[in-house]
Amino acid sequence: MDIIKELKWRGAINQMSDEEGLRRALSDKSVGLYCGVDPTGDSLHIGHLIPFMMLKRFQMAGHRAHILIGGGTGSIGDPSGKKAERVLQTMEQVHHNERCQTEQMQKLFGKDNITVVNNYDWLSKLDLLGFLRDYGKLFNINTMLNKEVISSRLEVGISFTEFTYQILQSLDFYHLYKHNDVQLQIGGADQWGNITAGIDMIHKLEGNKAQVFALTVPLMLKADGTKFGKTAGGAVWLDAKKTTPYEFYQFWLNQDDRDVIKYLKFFTFLDQTEIAELAEKVKTQPEKREAQRRLAEEVTEFVHGKEAVKQAERISKALFSGDVKQLTAVEIEQGFKKMPTVVVTAAKKNIVDWLVETEIEKSKRQAREDITNGAIYINGERTQDLEFEIDPTASFDGKFVIVRRGKKKYFLAEVK
Repeated sequence: MDIIKELKWRGAINQMSDEEGLRRALSDKSVGLYCGVDPTGDSLHIGHLIPFMMLKRFQMAGHRAHILIGGGTGSIGDPSGKKAERVLQTMEQVHHNERCQTEQMQKLFGKDNITVVNNYDWLSKLDLLGFLRDYGKLFNINTMLNKEVISSRLEVGISFTEFTYQILQSLDFYHLYKHNDVQLQIGGADQWGNITAGIDMIHKLEGNKAQVFALTVPLMLKADGTKFGKTAGGAVWLDAKKTTPYEFYQFWLNQDDRDVIKYLKFFTFLDQTEIAELAEKVKTQPEKREAQRRLAEEVTEFVHGKEAVKQAERISKALFSGDVKQLTAVEIEQGFKKMPTVVVTAAKKNIVDWLVETEIEKSKRQAREDITNGAIYINGERTQDLEFEIDPTASFDGKFVIVRRGKKKYFLAEVK
């Protein structure tokens, strides 16, 4: 497998140092490579998937992938892509985030051809004088100032702490080159300056014959020019507690026709033939949204597993048809997370009184009218009896009552 050719077809390469040398290295042996992430939060989001999907492809091609959790650099703050100084986290928070991110990475990458390292293990052992004498001397201030990651911050200012981040990231590359036989670092487009600084450091310490390479992925933009991965509700997280698998599935399902093939190439492991077939269907049968459905299935399974895909599809089908009674309480919690929600007691009550007390209906007159007209559904069942008694504990493990008014207006009553 020519992985460079494959990555180019997928539109996954932005910049690459010494392409010819990297191709030779990849064809000669199993190459060690790494991608890093700083534990600035307790969960990764889909923006993090962009470089890590590339790392996963190298892993699947038989190369030795390394994930670097930046316990050390994360305590400092990466200036890349930031217009102002980061607020420093407590070390307790950093270590908590490290553990959470490590668990997520282990789930995504499994155990074959993968090593998870934490740069806190070596950066925390540096002493100031040793750092300045052994490594600070290797970096020319003028060169650092010309790197985009630094130059973009000069007008608003940058602290010495964040200014040194580039040196620390270079140290990571050097450490992994020496101790883990890592030759390639990959990252986002904004990491090019930091990665090439690491190559320069290795060449100064080990000589120009040292075989080390840089590879970055493009900035991911949507067809409308906005940045990929952001929604009206904020980031799309990989943690199921922050973004439910159903919400995650829906995010991919709702992608624009203009973007879906690009995302299939980048975020799935489907081959060229299948993606070409889906591209044709986008052109000829866009209303069926088969490409979007395939994208949602593939990425959701990769992040959350097959059962999460089945759950998301059941919830989607139930909401579309109105037949919600077959859903589990867990699925209700996912699918109705953003629906109008009220809190009710477990007490049984007449339907008219209950609808008014929950403010689902504005008045008893309106409630009676909607009930008799067949516009009210309780837990998926049309209810036209004005004497009907609602039992909040009767369905969904006694946790929820689902009310549908009309064709699409849903309300969730949470039993407390």
